[in-house]
Amino acid sequence: MSDKPVVVVGRKLPEAVEGRLARDYRPKFNPEDRVREAAELIDLCTGADAIMPCHSEHLPAEVIAKLPESLKIIANYSVGVDHVDLAAAKDRGIVVTNTPDVLSDATAEIAILCMLGAARRASEGNRLVRAGQWKSWSPAFMVGTQVTGKRFGVIGMGRVGQVTAQRARGFDMEIHYTKRRRLDSAQEAGAIYHQTVEDLLPHCDVLSLHCPATPETLDLMNAERLALLPDGAILVNTARGAIVDQAALMAALRTGKLAAAGLDVYKDEPHIDPAFFEIENAFLLPHIGSATSETRDAMGFRALDNLDAFFAGGEPRDRVA
Repeated sequence: MSDKPVVVVGRKLPEAVEGRLARDYRPKFNPEDRVREAAELIDLCTGADAIMPCHSEHLPAEVIAKLPESLKIIANYSVGVDHVDLAAAKDRGIVVTNTPDVLSDATAEIAILCMLGAARRASEGNRLVRAGQWKSWSPAFMVGTQVTGKRFGVIGMGRVGQVTAQRARGFDMEIHYTKRRRLDSAQEAGAIYHQTVEDLLPHCDVLSLHCPATPETLDLMNAERLALLPDGAILVNTARGAIVDQAALMAALRTGKLAAAGLDVYKDEPHIDPAFFEIENAFLLPHIGSATSETRDAMGFRALDNLDAFFAGGEPRDRVA
């Protein structure tokens, strides 16, 4: 029998990534690309040394408690780790890693797409054209919001936030941000720092969310904070759905407090609240922030680099627990 470690693979991965897995490990692939329920996932882990989950595989404390003693590492195919109970994994002595850095450019592109799609009413226009309902033009037709020269606010000025701010500068936007620790002047690149979220919000014509989902950021953007944004502001979320109070967001969109929102993530996705579908000024995407071939390969290779380091007796580069 091979002495290569057994790895449970959460979802169907790019061909190059699965090829490397097959070469260096004994993988349990998911060729049907199904979301596996907890009981099936636990059963698959019997005799396994590692699991490579995506954000669609949830590993709360009660699941981690039932994982076999053989399982020593959770090498996430994601930068976010809110689907894994890190404290429970640490208590079990299970190492947890993620895939930072490699998603930054692709996710920043989607953030800018969400901003432009929301501001310029792209989803409404697309529906009109596809339905054959575009009949004429007038100065009052499909008027949206211009973002050039406006103020671009960032909550969570980490890797993705910094790249997104750099892209927004291409529209001559003035960058404002908040972060636990202020960036050095080179990283700020002229961005204006605000100590708190509340201090930041009045200065955002566009607000882009890039903070992780944690107990502290649950419903971070609630009704009270949305009210602090300028009238007609645009909200962009490419981070995690949990950081936005969706009912409060929909209310702000319906009343016109917000001109629009561009969303790539949601609570309980892919089961999106159907109320969103009735809100014309919501530009909606299906969590495709990292969905480029280059990025998906890079994510897999980064996760495999972490596995390689661990099973070689070293410290994984991206250990988070």
